[in-house]
Amino acid sequence: MTTRSEFATTPRRLPLDALSRALAFLFRGYDRHLQRLDLSQLTDEQLDDIGLSRREATREAAKPFWR
Repeated sequence: MTTRSEFATTPRRLPLDALSRALAFLFRGYDRHLQRLDLSQLTDEQLDDIGLSRREATREAAKPFWR
């Protein structure tokens, strides 16, 4: 017969696939954040080279990391 204390010491584990999905989401978000930071620091000439206006770059840089 198992006792209540045996169940209390058993750690609950997050499934590995859920953990890996969460980490992947965070890494993608951080990568987006860094790219948008770089975008916000480009000059008007550099933005023109890639076909963006300052307004478009500012709008993109203001987005939260999850979007």
